[in-house]
Amino acid sequence: MYKFVILIIFLIIPLNSFGHVSHYKNIKEIEMEVFKDGKSIGYSKYKFIKRNNLIEVHNMTNFELKVFGVKIFVIKSNGIEIYKDDKLISFKSETLQNDKKKYVNLIYDEEKKKYNIKGSSYTGEANQECIIGNWWNHRILQSKKTN
Repeated sequence: MYKFVILIIFLIIPLNSFGHVSHYKNIKEIEMEVFKDGKSIGYSKYKFIKRNNLIEVHNMTNFELKVFGVKIFVIKSNGIEIYKDDKLISFKSETLQNDKKKYVNLIYDEEKKKYNIKGSSYTGEANQECIIGNWWNHRILQSKKTN
């Protein structure tokens, strides 16, 4: 019976999931706890702040995976995404992943119609038709451009 209830929940949830940040206009916070073998190993928290035609998504993630008492994967991350009229205009994130510092600072340049990106893995521009991947944008599945 328990497995049947879980199956029903997983079938219903996708019917109510959305892909654009504006679809979250009535949500203030999302908190998810990460479990392994029935024990909490961390969390991910999202806070949505709305101001005029801007939506800020603040994210804080922290979890640690151990196998036989040995740390296999550790991540601590803070990020802020800013959307204007449902378009990503700014993203800033700092992450500590397995003792490696990673960062990104992305700004949309309205005049050039390009994203300016400075990060630990990539620095340069990205065409506005390139979809920046995140939790809130299902357009990534429809994009014809990659960068």
